Amino acid sequence: QLQLVQSGGGLVQPGGSLMLSCQAPGIGLDGYVIGWFRQAPGKEREGVTCMNADITRAYHGRFTITRDNAKRTVYLLMNSLTPEDTAVYYCAIKKSGACLGGTLPTGSFDYWGQGTAVTVSS
Repeated sequence: QLQLVQSGGGLVQPGGSLMLSCQAPGIGLDGYVIGWFRQAPGKEREGVTCMNADITRAYHGRFTITRDNAKRTVYLLMNSLTPEDTAVYYCAIKKSGACLGGTLPTGSFDYWGQGTAVTVSS
């Protein structure tokens, strides 16, 4: 079972930015829907943002997703972070389907990352 490899989490001050990475070892990302999720302490996992299979960059408010097919890596840039963004973030990909409204992940995903913790605090 393929597991995506995530990196880039950490501590950031409110108002700051952070970029997360998600690499897919051994497979190309062409044609995959990209989803980002998060789970805050004591809360259920929620969808953060999503990118359809046919594009390589998507801007959704404070979040930008970029796909680098050559590096088999996707990136999530998060801006204007607040303490409410504190959570463990997960990337996921799926071969079929699409993002809900072009912006939110929906349905089941094929492969997941291990998660990376993001803490927004002064």
